[in-house]
Amino acid sequence: MLWSIGTFVVYLIVMVAVGLWAYRRTVSQSDFVLGGRQLNSWVAGLSANASDFSGWLLLGLPGAIYVSGLGEAWIAVGLAAGFAGSWIVLAPRLRVYTQRVTDARVGGDSDSLTLSSFLENRFNDPTRLLRGVSALLIIVFYFFYVASGLVAMSALFDQVFGLDPAPAIAIGVGIVVLYTVLGGFLAVSYTDVIQAAMMWLALIAVPVLAITALGGFSGLAEGVAAKSDGLLSAVGGTSLDGEIGAWVPTEALGWVVIVSGLAWGLGYFGQPHILARYMGIRSVKDIPAAATISVTWAVTAMALAVLVGFIGIAYFDTPLDTPEQVFPRLIEALAHPLVAGLLLAAILAAVMSTADSQLLVASSALTEDGYRAFVNRDADPRTLMWISRGAVIAVALAAAGIALWGNQSVMGLVGYAWAGFGAGFGPVLLLAVFWKRMTWAGALAGMVAGAGTAILWDILDKAVFGTGLYAMVPAAVLSFAAIFVFNGLGRVSDQMTADFDRVDAEVRSGEAGGATAAGARA
Repeated sequence: MLWSIGTFVVYLIVMVAVGLWAYRRTVSQSDFVLGGRQLNSWVAGLSANASDFSGWLLLGLPGAIYVSGLGEAWIAVGLAAGFAGSWIVLAPRLRVYTQRVTDARVGGDSDSLTLSSFLENRFNDPTRLLRGVSALLIIVFYFFYVASGLVAMSALFDQVFGLDPAPAIAIGVGIVVLYTVLGGFLAVSYTDVIQAAMMWLALIAVPVLAITALGGFSGLAEGVAAKSDGLLSAVGGTSLDGEIGAWVPTEALGWVVIVSGLAWGLGYFGQPHILARYMGIRSVKDIPAAATISVTWAVTAMALAVLVGFIGIAYFDTPLDTPEQVFPRLIEALAHPLVAGLLLAAILAAVMSTADSQLLVASSALTEDGYRAFVNRDADPRTLMWISRGAVIAVALAAAGIALWGNQSVMGLVGYAWAGFGAGFGPVLLLAVFWKRMTWAGALAGMVAGAGTAILWDILDKAVFGTGLYAMVPAAVLSFAAIFVFNGLGRVSDQMTADFDRVDAEVRSGEAGGATAAGARA
């Protein structure tokens, strides 16, 4: 425990040090929210990974594989495809459009710092409902999303130090809030790079140690097959029965489970904390390299997380009571205390790297899309920055309350928020950057239909439909449908058409980054 405490303390000191470094470079609201749009390819790519793959990667996914085998990997397949698609399809246009779109109220390039402000400017929304509704959805869903990270953090501190949830969450929240408040987007992005490296190295180290102990891949395969042949089937057919402590046959996965798993990939087109990296990269020219770095990391990390789940099945003679703890249990069983401390710190890094990004986006919604948009549009940029810092603390406290008094798993909380963002914003943003004739009415209808369905689907499905389908599927379908059905209630202005054509030409020419850099130097 002393080794682990020492390692954790060193890690946390480094995070705060990065926050202090970024504090000196954060002098305005633009710096605090998007880092002045100056992320290079490596920082943008790895920060997108770290802000995306939270405790779910090191706890939720290995735990799901541990319980049901290869059939649970359909989620990873869907995520890999969706992540690559969002970098290729959405990132270039979103980077240019959020900066170049005309300000709906004062004219000129808006330099939209949030998705909510971008939507208002993109559609020249006369009602201001787009900004208000989207900001409200961001804040609500992030309460649950940040809470999922805090639940994972609590489980980690309990596993390593035997801490109760309240002090564990208090320690984690305190450190995350400290460096996020100090350095904003730059602190979050540069700590993400460190955290992404720690997560990936941990996912390499544990399989190497475990497979060596098991006698190679043949020993691993034999160990898994000895528990149940169905664990290696891509269509499932096996599940861990906690009461009898063994894997028992079940029905093979149906189309509902496979489609639900693949549908997770749709979520990438609507996650504000990931899309912020697309908006903050310094140039469209940097996006291909960032995408290559990011997708390579994501695919290999998820493959290794799946492998960890299988290793747990083969390694432990007695099934674990808490499957989501398979990764930390393997670390404790296989590694020297010093190495174990480093590897366990990687789990803490995974949780923090997502929580900090989400806190930052939620606070930006409160400040940019709440206070500045509806209370004091001419607020001083430094005043806004300090209000944003206060908002980070407020959101963190609310999420901590949900984590302490809620009763859901990491996977359950992530799945709920992922569907809400993916269906509420994904279809709207995709069509916003590719469909010239889209209007504010279609955007608002799509947002409400997608997010509303994601919120209500589980209740309706249990009470009425009984399909077991992941909420993302019906929510995204209804969002697209609502956009096309209600789009005619709004109109496309000449300015909207001109903006679309200008952005389209700029993206195609690849000159957006050069213009941005020139403007920054000027």
